[in-house]
Amino acid sequence: MGIKMVKDECQMLLEALNKVSACYRHLVICVGGTSDSQNLREELKKIRRKARVLAVANKTRLITILRDKTITKDDRAEFERLWVLFSVCMEILEFDMRRALELGHEFPLNDPTKHRIQTGMIGSTSVVAARGMNIPNMKYEERSNIDTVDLNDLEQEINEVAEMTYEMEMKVNVLQWTVEAKQGPGSELKSTANAGASLAVRSVSGRGNDQLCHCDASKVVAGVMFGAVVIIAIVLAVCVVKLS
Repeated sequence: MGIKMVKDECQMLLEALNKVSACYRHLVICVGGTSDSQNLREELKKIRRKARVLAVANKTRLITILRDKTITKDDRAEFERLWVLFSVCMEILEFDMRRALELGHEFPLNDPTKHRIQTGMIGSTSVVAARGMNIPNMKYEERSNIDTVDLNDLEQEINEVAEMTYEMEMKVNVLQWTVEAKQGPGSELKSTANAGASLAVRSVSGRGNDQLCHCDASKVVAGVMFGAVVIIAIVLAVCVVKLS
């Protein structure tokens, strides 16, 4: 497999992991709220396990290529940037999993004495889960021990994510503050379609520059007007003090 193919595959895996992690974060907010349910807990389990599969695949490829001494300096720099993005995504995923664990302990489904938070969100969360998982809406059989089983599984999976992060740091020594970003935020996660859209935007850069100049001129005028108002206010305050 060529370097370019490996790079494209790592970028696609990272994009998928970022999408699934964002979906997981969105659903974690619902735990303990009025839209919390067994369906939500099951969807969270499926999404975090999907995220783990993507993370393991990306980790394996990045570790293999970054430990290869034959790749060029430019290729190594590109893979190190992907490694940093991957590490940050894993940290965010672990944080959200720990938050889901805390909320799960605080708001067990089978405890009627625990009042749900009135978040204003109601109804099923399956649509959001399907966006991250590409799975149809599902119904689950009621289980009396869902709180205990799910929270135990979640705690074990948090430990697995933490161990994965530790293994990454031990096998590949990439210092995040030494990696230079050559692209704008999120550029590595854009799809080919978005990249094409960016080229289309750049093709009309002349018109964009005109709009930018107009915007800058508007800011200058606003700044001058604000300064004049401040000066008038100071003069009036001085007059009032002298008259008093």
